Amino acid sequence: MNSGYSLILATDLDGTFLGGSESDRAEFYQYLQRHRDRVLLIFVTGRDLGLVQELYEEPEFPRPDYIIGDVGTSVTCGKTFEPLAEVQNWISDRWQKANARVKALLEGEPGLSLQPVEPEYRVSYYYDRETFRDSTLEKLEQAGFDAILSADRFLDVMPKGVAKGPTLLRTLQSLAVDTDNTVVAGDTLNDLSLFDTGLKGIAVGNAEPKLIDRVQLMPHVYRSQHPGAAGIWDGLKYHGKTLD
Repeated sequence: MNSGYSLILATDLDGTFLGGSESDRAEFYQYLQRHRDRVLLIFVTGRDLGLVQELYEEPEFPRPDYIIGDVGTSVTCGKTFEPLAEVQNWISDRWQKANARVKALLEGEPGLSLQPVEPEYRVSYYYDRETFRDSTLEKLEQAGFDAILSADRFLDVMPKGVAKGPTLLRTLQSLAVDTDNTVVAGDTLNDLSLFDTGLKGIAVGNAEPKLIDRVQLMPHVYRSQHPGAAGIWDGLKYHGKTLD
């Protein structure tokens, strides 16, 4: 693994790398493609592997070197789609096949409905802000799980200590790359753990207000006024990580 990358970009997809205008995305993607051999590109997303693979159908779309999917509970190579075993085993050991246990624990809890996905190492719900109770989060914590609320509609029940940020740090460690050149980018509360790593960060201009509230006192996080891909590029310039 080349540890001499000029940039390691670890970015959320929806609303971030996929956000903004079509022209802004096209311009930024072309910029990345021109310097592709100098960039380690990692997608850090709530999408599962199949939904990420659908993006590959666009010939101009930059293909990642690694995919951290399912809100940080899956890690695969972006070319072979093989799991990064060292990190994936860490996640699996923390989860202990708890899917059925989580569903039984939350059966009948108000304001929850299961999402139509079956990820292996998390359980995902939609939640209703009007009827959801904080006691549900307390129940999950007492049972030994972490929970992430985001975009005022998603609840992800996670292995303890696993999220986008911790999984990214494990991945970087496994790849033996220098984190000084790493920049993270996101737009919702499920990206907060990326900023909690202390790595250089970019909150794009369309970020949800709850995320902005949480990062506003983090000096390593730049709050761009530009949405999506344009916000990432703006943030890279701010952090001195442009490639031209």
